[in-house]
Amino acid sequence: MKKRKRHKVKKLMERTTIPTRVFIHGLDSSSQGAKGAFFKEHYPGMLVEDFFGPFAARMAKLTTLLAGREDLLLVGSSYGGLMAAVFACGMAQKMRRLILLAPALNHMPPEMCGQTVLDVPTLLYHGAQDEVVPPGPVYEIAQNLFRDLTYHLVQDDHSLHHTFFTMNWDELLS
Repeated sequence: MKKRKRHKVKKLMERTTIPTRVFIHGLDSSSQGAKGAFFKEHYPGMLVEDFFGPFAARMAKLTTLLAGREDLLLVGSSYGGLMAAVFACGMAQKMRRLILLAPALNHMPPEMCGQTVLDVPTLLYHGAQDEVVPPGPVYEIAQNLFRDLTYHLVQDDHSLHHTFFTMNWDELLS
């Protein structure tokens, strides 16, 4: 009986620890964009880096940045959402949660995740008026890729300018 109790306490402690939080910006953005600046100001321990160049170079930098880290919570915006999903495909055991903001999943090369189905809890927010990354195809891909998906189609555009700042980030990043 004591073993079971210790196991429950350990599980509870795991849930109350702060995960390694990472924000991954989009293709034409940087760590200095509105979302990156928000996270730097409100969550100073969050990793907010710049990712430039082709997809392979961006993924190499992300992989190096997260090497040896566990309990990852990745927030990816647009192309950064694609990067977060691809990273999770190879490192699902290290993931706590994915938060994808209008992720460019429609640009995922098939060989990146193959037939992988991720059990990582994933929250996806997408603007119904997104003219950069179409919500329909992304939703179909997400349904097939993420077993534990919570999808929010919101009245917003690609940047989610109205939605982003009203989200309960304290809860989402816990």
